[in-house]
Amino acid sequence: MKTDVILVNSFTSNGAGGNPAGVVLNADTLSDAQKLSIAQAVGYSETAFVCRDDEADFEVSFFTTTGEVDFCGHATLAVFSTLFQEGIVAAGCYTQKTKAGLLAIVVEPTGHVIMDLQLPQKLGKFSYEAISDVIGIDSAILASTRLPIEIISTGLADLIIPVPMGYLDSIIPNDIAISDFCRTHDVVGFHVFELCDAESPLTASCRNFAPLVGISEESATGSATGALACYFAEHLPLDCHYVVEQGRAMGCTSMLTASVELNGSKISSVKVGGSASRIGTSIYSNVE
Repeated sequence: MKTDVILVNSFTSNGAGGNPAGVVLNADTLSDAQKLSIAQAVGYSETAFVCRDDEADFEVSFFTTTGEVDFCGHATLAVFSTLFQEGIVAAGCYTQKTKAGLLAIVVEPTGHVIMDLQLPQKLGKFSYEAISDVIGIDSAILASTRLPIEIISTGLADLIIPVPMGYLDSIIPNDIAISDFCRTHDVVGFHVFELCDAESPLTASCRNFAPLVGISEESATGSATGALACYFAEHLPLDCHYVVEQGRAMGCTSMLTASVELNGSKISSVKVGGSASRIGTSIYSNVE
């Protein structure tokens, strides 16, 4: 059998940049082994497989080159942008069933996609000293941000790490050290950010490192952006709407929007949005 894989750049900025994902429609007959084989052949950080579902509008599973993950924001954006562009869905509200739960999606008439994420789970904190050697920045420099280093999950557990302005692009990721840390502490990856000036239209610039799941660095990460929005809502005197860029250090700048809603001091919803551009289509053989 042959499988068509639609190739999509997610979280593009004016049609440029973004993070590539594969999308396989009508994937109901594919086994997990076949999905992994296809994801490995595609070679992107994630490939999404779309199936029918009795409970939701669609069931979507996500595979990296090393295995299945519970959720992927940029691949979700790729899926619903593709469904819209293919005429399978119109602008409106939909649900997708994932291993991270049943999540709502809004497709706007422009094709802009906004996805609901899981409500945040705070899973732990680390000292500046514990992280310093792993990312190669002195603990005193990290401490100068006066912001905590925390694990937050809105579908996947990410370690949120603040750095002062000017240090983000200088990070040279140590894949082995980051993988060892993530494996030990049950974390998917590091989401490192620097805040932008108040005059900037951006809230922050970010980098994401997840070598444990085969991603040395990713140019746009929806789930981590949701976690970061929750972090901002708790620790910074900002409004609840954020615009962040990611991928600048890779020469592939991506743009992501995020927002949270509060019920008193408690977060009641987390949303991440963006636009996507189709790159093309490839055909792969399924492995039995």
